[in-house]
Amino acid sequence: MSTIDQTIAAAPSGAQSRRGSDYAELLNRVREAGLLDRRPTYYLVMIAVNAALVAAGWTAFVLVGDSWWQLVTAAYLAVVFTHSGFLGHDAGHRQIFRSRRANHRVGLVYGNLAIGLAFGWWVDKHHRHHAHPNHEGLDPDISGEALAFTGAQARRRRGAGRLLARHQRLLFFPMLLLEAVSLHVASVRALSRSTYRERGREALLLGLHAAAYLTAVVVVLSPLRALAFVVVQQGLFGLYLGCAFAPNHKGMPILKADEDVDFLRRQVLTSRNVRGNRMTDFLLGGLNHQIEHHLFPNMPRAALRHARPIVRAFCREHDLPYVETGLLDSYRQALRHLHRVGRSAPQSADSVSPVVRRT
Repeated sequence: MSTIDQTIAAAPSGAQSRRGSDYAELLNRVREAGLLDRRPTYYLVMIAVNAALVAAGWTAFVLVGDSWWQLVTAAYLAVVFTHSGFLGHDAGHRQIFRSRRANHRVGLVYGNLAIGLAFGWWVDKHHRHHAHPNHEGLDPDISGEALAFTGAQARRRRGAGRLLARHQRLLFFPMLLLEAVSLHVASVRALSRSTYRERGREALLLGLHAAAYLTAVVVVLSPLRALAFVVVQQGLFGLYLGCAFAPNHKGMPILKADEDVDFLRRQVLTSRNVRGNRMTDFLLGGLNHQIEHHLFPNMPRAALRHARPIVRAFCREHDLPYVETGLLDSYRQALRHLHRVGRSAPQSADSVSPVVRRT
């Protein structure tokens, strides 16, 4: 058993703790520090800068014309798309404005219109993840559809799925190149359901994004260069998104379906922070403060760094492991976990490796 697992095993469970009281105490400390106050000026500046960067990218695209230099533009737009996604993420958590409607409208612009993601579908999925991070059977992000996150998921694999699981450590980053395409496909599937809320408006915005994006590429570039542009831009977009989300929970403990853990411990024990400076905050969209983000999902991004010492001190007072590491080490931990789980997938129908519960 690892050091962190020993600490987690010793931590009070939900049934043992005074349910809600510890979190209420932490919440009061954070609120008294003013860290839950909205920061509209900060976000208006961020939105304006993002709009300028988007405009600069597409202007450069038109000016460069039919040239292989457009692959540089594609890489640039992949970065801009990702940061547009970060703003959509913040809107989905109502970090920008107090008004639900205002946040929702911003989310539709950045999700459906800017990057081609069905905002309503993503919000529902992401909020379910926040409610039960790394909780088997409840967290949609560890459902095991692509990667195997538990030994049981790996052992259930057959055929190509089993082969993928056994080599998922090596395939993880290459698979991220398909993440953007996967999100587009999932968005279209979600919008095809007649029960989807605001289906018409979201479908219209998504269609406008696809039409504008593809029209620009086809009109400006030759077929071969157009294909190369889309592959590079969408591939790097997905890779960047995946690299921003990968350090947060992968390799952290996975709660079994019947485990009873209170909100505070559920969020802290399953999340990992990435140490760094303000550049790290910028590159990862503030998601490097994952513990604070999960404890206070509607906290403005700019306040997360200031909440960190408060949360860390509180965890120390209550003997809770506060896990943080460097960016590269976070990837090593995630890959190590995927490797251990993947190796539990049987090499053949008659060969079954031991179950790996946690790293």
